[in-house]
Amino acid sequence: MSTETAASPVAQSPAAPSPVATFTARDGKGILVTEPAMKQLGSLISQQGEGRALRVGVRSGGCSGMSYTMDFIGPDAIRPDDEIYTYEPAGAPSFQVVCDPKSLLYIYGMQLDFSSALIGGGFNFTNPNASQTCGCGSSFAV
Repeated sequence: MSTETAASPVAQSPAAPSPVATFTARDGKGILVTEPAMKQLGSLISQQGEGRALRVGVRSGGCSGMSYTMDFIGPDAIRPDDEIYTYEPAGAPSFQVVCDPKSLLYIYGMQLDFSSALIGGGFNFTNPNASQTCGCGSSFAV
């Protein structure tokens, strides 16, 4: 059963990984998305065409045992048991983030950030469920 909710800001605690505002679904489930990541995703999704969504998940592999996945998908790739969250970045069209239930167990509470730095730039994952992460930033262990 899918859930569709609008994004709402979440207050950061002093121990939070990033001091910037983050957004998540109203029910508090799913992933936290920082403002820079919201802007970047809003821009990317508008280039993908009407009806596309961002699938976020995990798969076996990577330096630490599991790696993150992100891909744009069409409506036909959304499964009945997927969780669906709607985000509404300021100044950009709203977009949906889709996650399968198995992946959600591993990335629940994860923060997705974006940096435009020349070195180390791109999307960055901060996962409170990870017991070990790799220097590449795209793999982890639980």
